[in-house]
Amino acid sequence: MTPEQVELLKFAGKAAKNAYAPYSKFHVGAAVLTEGGIFMGANIENACTNLGICAERVAIANARMDGCKKIIGIAVNCTDAPKDVKGMIKENFTMPCGGCRQWMAELAPDAWLVTNAAHRVYTLADLLPTPFDLAH
Repeated sequence: MTPEQVELLKFAGKAAKNAYAPYSKFHVGAAVLTEGGIFMGANIENACTNLGICAERVAIANARMDGCKKIIGIAVNCTDAPKDVKGMIKENFTMPCGGCRQWMAELAPDAWLVTNAAHRVYTLADLLPTPFDLAH
């Protein structure tokens, strides 16, 4: 990861502190880097589970609400992801869900993605090789 990506991941960790996760106990923060700065989001759960929203979508929505349309990078930090005996987190515990991947396809198609468990930098093509797209 570049220093810029490491720094964005720190912002995602700060955002996770604002998560509302009484059901899953998984506090997730996200931060997006745009041409206008960094925007954060956290997962907000609800007893009616389909009414909750993921951290990635909150961060992307915050950027859009501030007029930023070019998302350069996304960082996801799940502070409660379980660690193995070596202190490592499985990457699948910190990856965006399918809904967030579709949001990325529409609102951040050129953005890179890092997580607190990733050992590499991902692109949308890595995460969603054949996204649903009305343009085609």
